Amino acid sequence: MGISLATKFAPYVDEQFTSESKKSLLTNDDFDWTGAHTIKVYKVSTSEMNDYDRNGTTNATSRYGQVKDLDATTEELTLKKDRSFTFAVDKLDTDETVQQLEAASALARQNRQVVIPEVDSYTYGVMCVNAGTKPDAKELTATNIYDEIVAANTVLDNAEVPETERCIVVTPDTYLLMKKNKDIVMETDIAQEMRLKGVIAMIDGASVIKVPANRLPENFGFMIAHPCATVAPTKLEDYKIHQDPPGISGSLVEGRICYDAFVLDNKKSAIYYQEVTA
Repeated sequence: MGISLATKFAPYVDEQFTSESKKSLLTNDDFDWTGAHTIKVYKVSTSEMNDYDRNGTTNATSRYGQVKDLDATTEELTLKKDRSFTFAVDKLDTDETVQQLEAASALARQNRQVVIPEVDSYTYGVMCVNAGTKPDAKELTATNIYDEIVAANTVLDNAEVPETERCIVVTPDTYLLMKKNKDIVMETDIAQEMRLKGVIAMIDGASVIKVPANRLPENFGFMIAHPCATVAPTKLEDYKIHQDPPGISGSLVEGRICYDAFVLDNKKSAIYYQEVTA
């Protein structure tokens, strides 16, 4: 005579590992899209320097040089990403899964595992594509990684990018190479506030941020960026839980997020992207 063994379900959900967004360290929200879908930003030219004509013999019009008009062109920033999701949670499903399938926790999971990774991946992709400096792809090793980072930082120095608030974005694999390099002495005494935002160390005056490879473009090596270069607005972020709407016995969850990312033309030199060979 056989024995029927008992099966027990624990009131626990095996959640996937997820990482917090580090986008806020690399971007800014300097512009306000309230009441508008497109913003136009002016780009104004400057005037060249001249030798002052003290005796007025070279230019009869002005001793300061030939008078020219300044150019004032615009670049348009139009929001392109208007995304949404929806799902339903039946009342009996909630009751018969020991309250583990529940609308509020499911919404938080959707935001954590789907929405945030999508926004991050899109933003990092825009930054890499529009980086002001994109050298040819090369192999990064434990031997050359420090020289490559210092050389990249030098490019930003020569472009007169502000020295403060620069960030070095690396994958876990690139970070492993950095730890193996004998020339890299990383400052790991980071304030708790910065650690909570994702900064794990400092190198050559820049914050080191480790981002999972699945949120970065393929063959990503590293990127050095100043937040002044990239505008990353989230104009609308709307999440709702409707209890017992028509046609559903339970909860209807809906979400919508309108976002985008733009690299300003005159500030793209503040982004250096190094791709690695496949």
